[in-house]
Amino acid sequence: MTRKEMIRDAYRFTGSHAGIYDGMMTCSTPLGKLICKTVWNMDKEKNLDYLDRAFSGIPEDFKGKLLEVPVGTGVLSMPVYQSLHEADITCLDYSEDMIRTAEKRAADMNLSNVHFARGDVGALPYEDESFDIVLSLNGFHAFPDKEAAYAETYRVLKKGGIFCGCFYIEGGCRRTDWFIRHLYQPKGFFTPPYETELSLSHRLKNYYSSSEVSSVEGIGCFRCVK
Repeated sequence: MTRKEMIRDAYRFTGSHAGIYDGMMTCSTPLGKLICKTVWNMDKEKNLDYLDRAFSGIPEDFKGKLLEVPVGTGVLSMPVYQSLHEADITCLDYSEDMIRTAEKRAADMNLSNVHFARGDVGALPYEDESFDIVLSLNGFHAFPDKEAAYAETYRVLKKGGIFCGCFYIEGGCRRTDWFIRHLYQPKGFFTPPYETELSLSHRLKNYYSSSEVSSVEGIGCFRCVK
């Protein structure tokens, strides 16, 4: 079974137990599918496509140290961590509620090598070059100090390490841009300024020795090597 197939099966199972947030993130419930289509112009295949790209920086036999920030409820990443038995995984989030939900999900899945911490991505509580991989899924568009977030995720990554993930970018889907400006941003879920695919590509090239950026509708996906 490929990783994409494994994720598909995990999200299908999640759909029968998910609340609104998890159902939307995995496009796995009737309401989640409606939100994905209406706001993000995505169906299940596009949802899996962008996640597959976001996770592409994590080798299937990875055994090193990985930091995920923010972890959210863990609904996107825990299915992937099930196959990384020898990895040392740290999941950080600013929200205590999110951490509690992610911790429960990890415990239910018997993920003993996954650890959790509360913290701010703009001031990560880790030494320089502590991690082999830094993963960030759908977080940078919400961070209030994006410059600090870019600098900190770079700082804690080892030389030759991988920074990968995804987040909202402007200009990928007009419908999404409208919802972000008129709904998500006023409610405080998203915080400007936002990257475009071009600006994200330029920014990551300034930080990393190599970088790849692509997009699926309004989601930008990236994989970089320090």
